[in-house]
Amino acid sequence: MVRTGELRRLAPAALTILGLAGVYYGSARIGLLEQVVISGGVVTPLWPPTGISLSCLLLVGLWTWPGIALGTLGVVATVSPLDPTVLGIMAGNTLAPVCAFLMLRRVGFRTALDRLRDGVALVALGAFAGMLVSATLGTGMLLLKGAVPGGGFWRTWVAWWAGDAMGILVITPLLLVCRTIRWPRGVPGYRWAEAAALLVVTVAVTVIAIRSELSLLFLVFPVIVWAALRFQLAGAAPCVLLVSVLVIRAATARTGPFRGQSLLEAMVNLQALNASAALTALLLSAIVTEQNTIRHKVEQACSELAEVVDRLAPGESRRRWPPDGDPT
Repeated sequence: MVRTGELRRLAPAALTILGLAGVYYGSARIGLLEQVVISGGVVTPLWPPTGISLSCLLLVGLWTWPGIALGTLGVVATVSPLDPTVLGIMAGNTLAPVCAFLMLRRVGFRTALDRLRDGVALVALGAFAGMLVSATLGTGMLLLKGAVPGGGFWRTWVAWWAGDAMGILVITPLLLVCRTIRWPRGVPGYRWAEAAALLVVTVAVTVIAIRSELSLLFLVFPVIVWAALRFQLAGAAPCVLLVSVLVIRAATARTGPFRGQSLLEAMVNLQALNASAALTALLLSAIVTEQNTIRHKVEQACSELAEVVDRLAPGESRRRWPPDGDPT
């Protein structure tokens, strides 16, 4: 009976770990559709598994880390022969989100992303600092394996780090906000119309920007600002993902504004755009959400104060101020 009870408790945990491994593998296969080879190393401009891994650690718990390792093993096994360097890549891809999670927990990160400090922490600690681990170990293993020459180490390292960081900046906010989204009730029709217009404009502006040979990629920023101001992260995060996917396809194919650029130049311009778009959406959404929360608390405090005044002096809270006859 004791063993049966233990199995019943372990079964959900095992299924969760296997589920994370499966989602990690599936998202990695999607990310590899736009893979590029820089100095002999295979990297992706956007690596979704890092964002999924960190989101799972934040929402479910640190105990799910074996799912990241299993997912990494499955991905590596499909793209290259298994050898001892796989252990280093597995360690890097597992330790990076774990380190990011521990640093975020240390600074009191809240998954609601309703404070500016949470947005800054996700950017600085989750994306930029945490992904140094995976880029260093992963590129180091490729160097030891001979897949990357010594002179190409830093190019591959930068591309690896940028792809992992973009996974955090683009995917993690989207997954965190999806957890809190509820089907809206009593929403005015004009809000639905505005959301639909935002989606159409995002696609249209991005398509125009990536098909024109002129440098028009900056046109996506007013749309992202619109999404963040009006819908906060629930609207800005999907817009950033949509923009990133469309621009990545143009950059890897070297079409539109990326025509005539080398692969390295295209990747630098692409990651600069993706990082700027994600930072704009994340930080502006956090600022607006924090201001809305403060305003709501002030309004609630005023309402409670009016109720107290009504109990102490009925009708006083509804008297016009200043009183009649007051010269001020």
